[in-house]
Amino acid sequence: MKDIEIIAVGGYNEIGRNMTGIRVGRDIIVMDMGIRLDRVQIHEDTEVESLHSSELIAMGAIPDDRVMDKMAGDVKAIACTHGHLDHIGAIPKLAHRYRCPVLATPFTADLIRQEIKAERIFGVDNEVMTMNARERYQVTPDIELEFVRVQHSIVDCVFVAIHTRHGIILYANDFKIDRSPTLGEPPDFARLRELGREGVVALITETTNAEISGKTPSEQIAKDLVWDVLMGTEESKSGVMVTTFSSHIARIRAIIEAAHKMGRKPVLLGRSMDKYWGTAMRTGYADKGNGLAVHGRRRNVDKALKRIMAEGKDKFLPIMTGHQGEPGAILGRIANGETDYQVETGDKVIFSAGVIPQPLNVANRYVVETKLQMRGARIYDNVHVSGHACREDHWELLRMINPEHVIPSHGSINTHGAYLKIAEQNGYDLGYTIHLLRNGQKLILK
Repeated sequence: MKDIEIIAVGGYNEIGRNMTGIRVGRDIIVMDMGIRLDRVQIHEDTEVESLHSSELIAMGAIPDDRVMDKMAGDVKAIACTHGHLDHIGAIPKLAHRYRCPVLATPFTADLIRQEIKAERIFGVDNEVMTMNARERYQVTPDIELEFVRVQHSIVDCVFVAIHTRHGIILYANDFKIDRSPTLGEPPDFARLRELGREGVVALITETTNAEISGKTPSEQIAKDLVWDVLMGTEESKSGVMVTTFSSHIARIRAIIEAAHKMGRKPVLLGRSMDKYWGTAMRTGYADKGNGLAVHGRRRNVDKALKRIMAEGKDKFLPIMTGHQGEPGAILGRIANGETDYQVETGDKVIFSAGVIPQPLNVANRYVVETKLQMRGARIYDNVHVSGHACREDHWELLRMINPEHVIPSHGSINTHGAYLKIAEQNGYDLGYTIHLLRNGQKLILK
């Protein structure tokens, strides 16, 4: 069989639980293996290690990979683009079904190993292999994988170029066109243009922000926003708290730098803060031995909050989990009065994260903000820029790559529709050169 088959396993109906199968002849490459966070009320703090894969599939939390059984071939590799749970969170539940290695960049590979180690039901003994951007891995005599550096809201993010005899398939989940990142290098535009000249048969790309006009601002803008807000908190005696994505190392570094400028001690609070910051130190994205206080266990977090109250809130800048209003996260517990940290009139809460566009997140976030305001807190909302490409970024990537076929992924029917308009403006035709897939559907490119 000389055709190329693409199967939309998960993430084509929604934002989350990303998984795509790509068959070339009888060899199959799996791209990403993620979880849908809102279905089990997890973003970074809720454990799913004790749930069976069948339970998670039934609740729509992980991809229903039984559709892979219908593909005529064998899986040769699982390649992961980055370390967010909606791209790697299902590996402990599904990877053991495939006798093949898992390929990832160093930061992502470290997180995958932690996920596998924490798994309580399945024994996952797939080899986790580390690859850097610009490196290649020969999967079979006919298939070679290449990692291409891009930027996102987590470090060590890549596109995956699948080199075949029929041309290149480029898997582009997730990314932003950031030419001035605060951590890491800009996307490898030179290599992307080369791939375009070599011939890209199909581009599989996220559509998360395709409905939003313009381009996504650089992370440098987010750093400036964070600094502007934090350095403007003139009431020296008031408490200031910041909540952001635990996995967003660049953002956390910017907040830590601002804390030192303010003369406050930064303190990281929350299990996932401990997890991701530890990974950042092991992989060289955070300095070791700088005296930064990091508390993950609840008992230690409560002790730290008690100490902050005793020594004075004006001396500390706690950076914590809870930006989506997740049940059990640190900010929610403070809002509920479950800790010794007392929110008083004039205390400031800075949300350096947008609300993930799911109804549950919006509701949870509203509840937490309302409770904090009832205690007298001042809310600084959306001190943030997205990690996902907006409309003009997608336009730019399409022109750069010039693929023969385009397949929208990682989004809803609305975001796919918005991307369809972008592709049509670039000369693609629905059903011929741009293909809308739903979970469980297949596409064969002759």
